[in-house]
Amino acid sequence: MFSSLPFSFMFVFSMVFGTLFSISSSHWLGIWAGLEINLIGFLPILVYQKSILESESAVKYFVVQALGSSLLIFGSLSSCSMSFSWDLSSTAVLSSVGLLITSIGLIMKMGVFPFHFWLPSVMAGLPWLSCLLLATWQKIAPLLLVNSLFELGIMYNFIFLMCLVAGGSSLLGGIGGMNQTQTRAILAYSSIGHLGWLMFALVQSTWAMKTYFSIYILISFCVFMSLWYLNLNNIKNLNILSKMSFFSSASVMMMLLSLGGLPPLLGFVSKWVVMVSSTSMSFWIFLFPLILGSVMSLFYYLNLYFSLYLSALGKSFLNMKSSSNSMFIINSGLLMNLLGGIGLALINMLKEF
Repeated sequence: MFSSLPFSFMFVFSMVFGTLFSISSSHWLGIWAGLEINLIGFLPILVYQKSILESESAVKYFVVQALGSSLLIFGSLSSCSMSFSWDLSSTAVLSSVGLLITSIGLIMKMGVFPFHFWLPSVMAGLPWLSCLLLATWQKIAPLLLVNSLFELGIMYNFIFLMCLVAGGSSLLGGIGGMNQTQTRAILAYSSIGHLGWLMFALVQSTWAMKTYFSIYILISFCVFMSLWYLNLNNIKNLNILSKMSFFSSASVMMMLLSLGGLPPLLGFVSKWVVMVSSTSMSFWIFLFPLILGSVMSLFYYLNLYFSLYLSALGKSFLNMKSSSNSMFIINSGLLMNLLGGIGLALINMLKEF
């Protein structure tokens, strides 16, 4: 897909190298440098088609990421002024103001509530593969850096604040997608809701966060690649159903429902892991806004599902005009979500016995 972009592999390598350099660094200057290398590599990927919408999204993304990096470096400098060390371990003696500024910078880079305002508008103007990278790979470095702050044994008030951010992010992800007609905007609000679950999983355990994030990346890859092959940009644009079978359209919607967390699909297993790990913690009360946001997300996914289903009833179920590549990707994604969710649930039931 990037073959039309000169030096495309160099940009992808810079993006990957920046993320790996940032999460492997123990110095705040190295963390900041890795995030900037990642930004430099990702920006040309956003504008590979040179359309007006992509250029606008790239400018918005650059401004927000630059602001997040400035807050990150400003907050870490307060650690240096107190401990005379710019290492990540010196954050343990970081002042409350410096810790708050550093956390705001990382949260802004991810697009978590209350700094979510840029993510839907940026994702709405991007192609599908750029949306996939923005929703998955670009979240790795800020998420693991927030995890490093939790591992330093910081104050109780910070953990409580992160739980509030997680609950608000899940609620906003559910409410924001209600009135959307663009599929990219719906997936952007879904990403905000999932980030709320990831932030809450960080409070519980690193294992729960890694499990949830791995399953989210797998489901997002299946969903975005299927939508890329189908070129489904708008909920009301149902003409694509005339070019595909009923089974293929139902498969895409099952993957979207898995992304929303409908049992017994794979997306529910990740939420179930977080819920089980949080029942023994003191912050289990924040599960209620998280579950409420997921229910609202399922509402607009089910609304889209029934719209596609009723539109397909008047068509032949044997209309198999889809290409073999799209059929393979769609059916593989459906099989992965169905068997993954049921298989993991059975494995955990057998462990209990």
